[in-house]
Amino acid sequence: QVQLVESGGGLVQAGGSLRLSCAASGSFFSINRMGWYRQAPGKQRELVAATTSGGSTNYADSVKGRFTISRDNAKNTVYLEMNSLKPEDTAVYYCNARTGLGSLEYDYWGQGTQVTVSS
Repeated sequence: QVQLVESGGGLVQAGGSLRLSCAASGSFFSINRMGWYRQAPGKQRELVAATTSGGSTNYADSVKGRFTISRDNAKNTVYLEMNSLKPEDTAVYYCNARTGLGSLEYDYWGQGTQVTVSS
C-alpha cells in the first residue's frame, strides 16, 4: 500500500508560478514511477509529467518548457514546479504512484489539489 499526500495548488494569475508537492508513505520502495495528472471540468484525466525510479522524465507537450518534475528520494517526495501558468492549466492535479510491472502494474492516487489560473 502506498499513501500519497499532496500540497500546494491554489489561485494564481496567468504568468505566475506554483509548486505542488506529493509525499509518499507506506510501501514507497515499490514505486517505479511517480507523476502528476490533471483533470479539467468535462475533460479526461491527462498525464502532465512523470519521473521514474531511474531518473528519466517525460512531459505533456502542453507543459514542456514551463513545468519541471523533480523528486527528493530522501523525503519520498515528488514536486511539480509550474511556471508561466496559463488559464488552460486550470484543473485538479492528482499525484500518481505506480508500482509493479506489466500486468502487475497498479496506480495509487492522491486526493487531488485544485490549481486555478486567472486571466
